[in-house]
Amino acid sequence: MSASVHAVVADLRDRIRQFDGRALRDRAVLPFGVPEIDDRLPGGGLALASLHEVCGGGNDAVEGAAAMLFAAGIAARTKGQVLWCLTRPDLFAPALAQAGLAPGRVLYVEAGDEKSLLLCFEEGLRHGGLGAVVAEVARLSMTASRRLQLAAEAGGTLGIALRRFRQGRGADAFALPSAAVTRWRVSMRPSVPLAVPGIGRARWLLELARCRAGEAAKFEVEASDAEGRIAFSSRLADRSPETGAWRLGASA
Repeated sequence: MSASVHAVVADLRDRIRQFDGRALRDRAVLPFGVPEIDDRLPGGGLALASLHEVCGGGNDAVEGAAAMLFAAGIAARTKGQVLWCLTRPDLFAPALAQAGLAPGRVLYVEAGDEKSLLLCFEEGLRHGGLGAVVAEVARLSMTASRRLQLAAEAGGTLGIALRRFRQGRGADAFALPSAAVTRWRVSMRPSVPLAVPGIGRARWLLELARCRAGEAAKFEVEASDAEGRIAFSSRLADRSPETGAWRLGASA
């Protein structure tokens, strides 16, 4: 079955789900606290008891780290312990704390391979006693994402598939369809200028590449703070296309 057929089937399943009594707008959500973003999301925030995907906007480590901090900021705003599944022991834990995710809240699981990692991811989501489960996933098939989505629903847990590792230069982590409720790309932008010489707060371009029962969009935001909260950056929001800046709105 081709990727385009997979996408049609996934979209049809999503539409059917809107009539089965479990519509997204009736679920609990985790707001970003940024109206410009929350207004784009069904229910006014990220759906809990659901799977979400996050990846960097490029192949380099800097944008991969930005995606990781975005995921950490989301997990930080949930209640309870956070399970973080990975296959490589290269996660810089102090950075998670800077994004609001305190070390005492994080349980780390180092899986030996991708198959074991997905099993740990699924079990963590089904457990039901965790605030969130984050897994650094290199590959995610439609079948695997469907299992994870069902596990998130069963356990009432927010799941984040962090696509840290790309396959090949220029490869798109979101090229294949997924059952994830939302899919986000995070790209670095120049930091916010300070009144005095120095490095200001980091800024990201967030791309909502897919939103079930919603529309794709782009936002320029200031990076997660020590409480896991991002802030809307209006620096480019009102500029016209002639200035060379993009406008907020639905993406192609």
